[in-house]
Amino acid sequence: MTIKIRLTLLLLLLTTLGFSQKQKASFTVVPLGVKGGIDEKNLSAYLVAPFGTTDFIALDAGTINAGIEKAIEKNTFTATVETVLKQYIKGYFISHAHLDHVSGLIINSPADAAKTIYASQSCMQMMEDHYFNGDTWANFGDAGSGYQIKKYHFQTLKMAEKTIINNTTMTVQAFPLSHVNPFESTAFLIQHKEDYVLYLGDTGADRIEKSNKLSALWQTIAPLIKEKKLKGIFIEVSFPNEQPENQLYGHLTPKLLNEELEALSTFTGKEALKSLNIIVTHMKPPIEKITKLKQQLYEYNPFQVHLIYPEQGVQLEL
Repeated sequence: MTIKIRLTLLLLLLTTLGFSQKQKASFTVVPLGVKGGIDEKNLSAYLVAPFGTTDFIALDAGTINAGIEKAIEKNTFTATVETVLKQYIKGYFISHAHLDHVSGLIINSPADAAKTIYASQSCMQMMEDHYFNGDTWANFGDAGSGYQIKKYHFQTLKMAEKTIINNTTMTVQAFPLSHVNPFESTAFLIQHKEDYVLYLGDTGADRIEKSNKLSALWQTIAPLIKEKKLKGIFIEVSFPNEQPENQLYGHLTPKLLNEELEALSTFTGKEALKSLNIIVTHMKPPIEKITKLKQQLYEYNPFQVHLIYPEQGVQLEL
């Protein structure tokens, strides 16, 4: 066999492998906002859909309109802002009711279409009491005080119970997180066919929070990691390691992320975490601290996870 033929066959093989890997993508992710403050145009919100569809759900909703505009600018979406908002986004999953996770949903509600908002009981109660209450903001929901416009259906999620996501082929399970104990945030385990992604809202480390909520979550998802069904974990790292532990306010550092990955590895084995997609969320400005945070994650990655830093408006495939 000549060298030319060998090179041709090798190129064909590489092309085929590349095509196969692309076809293995299970989820499309479009970050509408990635920071933990202070830029109101770029706060936590991630669109996730089964690969090849536009049946998106929003995981948190700190920024919506500005994020859609950025995605159009980046050629991620070719549709209009109105189409993405009203037709592509099928529902909202709110991890907790802090403003940097809900402000985009609230502000955009008059322009939105009918759909479902999903949250834990405590989070939904805060949404009804403090935001969609007829005073702070018009009540666009179908529960709570004030005149109910009933554009949104408020659906309370029961912890660990599998729930069908309306107008999609996905399901969700919710799990509690500790975000300055006893205040709770939420993790959402999204399933499509045999594949999963896990999104964590704001969370502190179990050791700092004096909690076992992350440990319980790690035990639940460990089989999915070992079976290569979990396509990625969205998890916050808000501060560099220099942040004092008594000033974390329910957030993680690179050191604490690795502490939690160590806890996860007790259920999966260390080798199972190698190349696992870890999508780092909620990094807090200024840029100097974000740069240091990324450097610390890069320099100490004992489990060799695949670190992904999402960019507003730029599509990811998992």
